[in-house]
Amino acid sequence: MPRALKILIIGMFINVTGASFLWPLNTIYIHNHLGKSLTVAGLVLMLNSGASVAGNLCGGVLFDKIGGFKSIMLGIAITLASLMGLVFFHDWPAYIVLLTIVGFGSGVVFPASYAMAGSVWPEGGRKAFNAIYVAQNAGVAVGSALGGVVASFSFSYVFLANAVLYLIFFFIVYFGFRNIQTKDASQTSVLDYDAVNSKAKFAALIILCSGYVLGWLAYSQWSTTIASYTQSIGISLSLYSVLWTVNGILIVLGQPLVSFVVKKWAESLKAQMVIGFIIFIVSFSMLLTAKHFPMFLAAMVILTIGEMLVWPAVPTIANQLAPKGKEGFYQGFVNSAATGGRMIGPLFGGLLVDHFGIQALVLSLLVLLLISIATTLLYDKRIKPAKETNRQASISS
Repeated sequence: MPRALKILIIGMFINVTGASFLWPLNTIYIHNHLGKSLTVAGLVLMLNSGASVAGNLCGGVLFDKIGGFKSIMLGIAITLASLMGLVFFHDWPAYIVLLTIVGFGSGVVFPASYAMAGSVWPEGGRKAFNAIYVAQNAGVAVGSALGGVVASFSFSYVFLANAVLYLIFFFIVYFGFRNIQTKDASQTSVLDYDAVNSKAKFAALIILCSGYVLGWLAYSQWSTTIASYTQSIGISLSLYSVLWTVNGILIVLGQPLVSFVVKKWAESLKAQMVIGFIIFIVSFSMLLTAKHFPMFLAAMVILTIGEMLVWPAVPTIANQLAPKGKEGFYQGFVNSAATGGRMIGPLFGGLLVDHFGIQALVLSLLVLLLISIATTLLYDKRIKPAKETNRQASISS
C-alpha cells in the first residue's frame, strides 16, 4: 500500500469521525433542543442530503478539472467555515442553512477522495476502495460513541469537537496531500475497454448505480423505520444502539472473513456484489419473524457481511469503467447514488409502514433487492472488450 493512500486513509478516518459527532444527533437536536417537529427535522436532513448529492457531483467534476488536492481542499474549506459558524450560531434558522452548506462541502470531499485512492494505487484494485470504506466505518463507530458522551455535557461541545476534528483534517490534507503524485487509473483497468465504449460505459454506470440506490434505500431502513419498530416491540434504545456498535466492529475486524469469501466464491466484483445482495435478502427475510433482540442482532451481523461485499465494490467498478479524465465524475455519480438512496429511503419506508405495516415494507425491500441483483448481472452486457471493438472497426474500414 503506497504511503499516499495511508495518508488518505488517516485523513478520511479523522473526517468521518468528526462528521459522526453530529449526524446521529441531528434529529434529537432539532426536535428536543430547537423544538421543531419530527417532520421538520426530516426535511432539514433531506436538505442536507440533497446538498450532499450536489456536492458529490461537483466534487467529481472538480477532481477531473483541477485535481484531487485542490478539490478536497475546497470541500474542506466550505465545510470548515460552516462548522465554525455552527459553533457560534446553532439556533433556528441558522442551523438549517449551515447544515445544508456542510452537506454540500462534505459532498465535494468524498468523490475526490475515492478518485484519488484509485489514482494513487491503481494496481490495488478493490483493496484501495475497501481500505477507504473500512476507515470511514471506523470513523463512524468512534465518532458516534464519542459524540453521545460529549453531547451529555453540552451540544455546544459537539459543534466545537466537530470543527476541531475537521481543522485537523484540513492540516492533514494540506501537508500530506499536496505532493501526492497520482497515476492514470483508467490505463490499468482490469476491464481494459476501448474509448469506443464511452457511452456504453456510462450506461453501465447508470444501470449499476440504479441497483446501488435500491440497496442503500433498503439499508437506510435500519436507522429509520426498523429503529422505530424495535422501540414499538419493547427493545430498548440502548440495545438498539448495540446493533450499530456490532456493525462497526465487524466491518473493522471482519476483513479476513471478507477476503476468504472473495477468494473462495467471488473472484470477480460482479460475483462479489451478487453474493452481497443475496446476503442482504437473507438478513431482511429474518425481519419478517423477528420479535426479540437476538433475532435482530443475527440479522444485523448477516447484513454487515453483505455490506462489506457490496459497498466497496461499486466505487471499484466505477473506477474501472471511467474513461481517462472522468474518474472523478464517475466517483461523484456513485456517491450521489448512495446519498440519494439514503435520502429517499426514510420517506419510502415511512409511507409503507404507516399505511401497510412493517411486513409490507420488508416484502417490498426483498423485491427491490432482487432488482439490485438483476442490475448487477446486466450492467456491463453492452460493453465490448477493446480487442473486439478494434477488430470490428478494422473490418468496417
